[in-house]
Amino acid sequence: MTTAASLPVRALAHIRAARLFREPGEALVAVSGGADSVALLDLLHGMATELGLSIVVAHADHGISSDSRTVGRSVKTLAEKYGLPFELAELNLGPDATETAARRARYAWLRDVQRRRGSRYLVTAHHQDDQLETIVLRTLRGSAPAGLAGIAARTRGGLVRPLLPFTRRELLDYTAARGLPVYDDPANRDPRHLRSWVRTTLLPVLTERLGPRLRRDVLAQGRHAASDRRAWDRMLDLVPELALTVERERFTVARASVGGYDNALSVALLRAAARRVGLVLGPARARRLVALAQRPSGRRLPLGDGWSAEVVFDTLQVGRETGVGVVCALEHVWPTGERGSARFGEFEITWSPAAAPTQIERTTWTTWVDSTTWEVRAPARGDSLVPLGGVGHRPVRRLLMEARVPRSVRPRYPVVSSGETILWVPGICRSAAGVPAPGTRAVRLDVIEYR
Repeated sequence: MTTAASLPVRALAHIRAARLFREPGEALVAVSGGADSVALLDLLHGMATELGLSIVVAHADHGISSDSRTVGRSVKTLAEKYGLPFELAELNLGPDATETAARRARYAWLRDVQRRRGSRYLVTAHHQDDQLETIVLRTLRGSAPAGLAGIAARTRGGLVRPLLPFTRRELLDYTAARGLPVYDDPANRDPRHLRSWVRTTLLPVLTERLGPRLRRDVLAQGRHAASDRRAWDRMLDLVPELALTVERERFTVARASVGGYDNALSVALLRAAARRVGLVLGPARARRLVALAQRPSGRRLPLGDGWSAEVVFDTLQVGRETGVGVVCALEHVWPTGERGSARFGEFEITWSPAAAPTQIERTTWTTWVDSTTWEVRAPARGDSLVPLGGVGHRPVRRLLMEARVPRSVRPRYPVVSSGETILWVPGICRSAAGVPAPGTRAVRLDVIEYR
């Protein structure tokens, strides 16, 4: 059996051994039109039933080269040949766009399509030569050991790369043997692009000097770095005093432990924690986080690309802001009709008519009010309430602080009011005002926090 003929068997064996597709679902396959992505599409189409996958073809036309639309039509024709759904984006980046800009725009669009379709997986055609080039590039750029691990076969958000064990030559031979249409992008050989220079100039020179061992040694370096990175990831669960919690694009650690460790250990643990939420945290920024952990509660540090860190009482919190919450939090929410729902920053409020219960709790995320003239807004200066079952006015600002709401969140935390009277601070304190009598017709309010 030729190498090209055996590729489907070897690829399926690798996918199963590495458990790359652990559950059935839709796989959004990024197809540029080059030999690697065309081979990926053909291979996955052939094994989709065995893997429980439904394939969707996605092509991003960057608008950089003059023949990009022709390539897009070719990929669409290939998708139609397989009877697969096709997604196309025309990004119109222009001929001066850099590799970095193209990659960011492409992945942003792919992730948008994945979210819109609810695809479980996003699959790309990175192969062994890409891995080799990535490790060399990161070495040249002074990457920390975790970065030298190179490209992972499986990462957060369902990103899967099934072709990492296979070379560019194997994929080219496979597409040629199958008679598949492929596009040879001249940019892949243009030395003006750093990766192309590494591919066409640097690696051939190094290979000529060091021989075939170069590839083996560089890939081995990547495997060793990946092993070290996995070890640090596992260390997070072996250090209970770190008190790590992970929630979507956010993690929290006990700042006393971060400040109490040797600096190098703290840096390594913070970088490992960041990887769990999809944040690439370099050593320099990690050291800045260690320093931040020594500062008073409420201090913040921007980390770029929407990420920031904040000291919140005895914890250090790192998360990503979408920006949506801040805009929405500046708006009021008024009820429209007897029942409905609305988004207020990182919270969702729903309302509906319901009979008031015998007892209303003070600190839950559900309450009942006796009037339809309520609204949701951000806290205002001077807001206070008399707690249900309590005496005396309590400032809302103080209630939020005592509930350990981060300082950055307090200005956009929802409060329910009727005129100037505060009825409820969701999850924190129910006011004695506006409480309906048991069994009477009332408005039920439910709040869910999305973080």
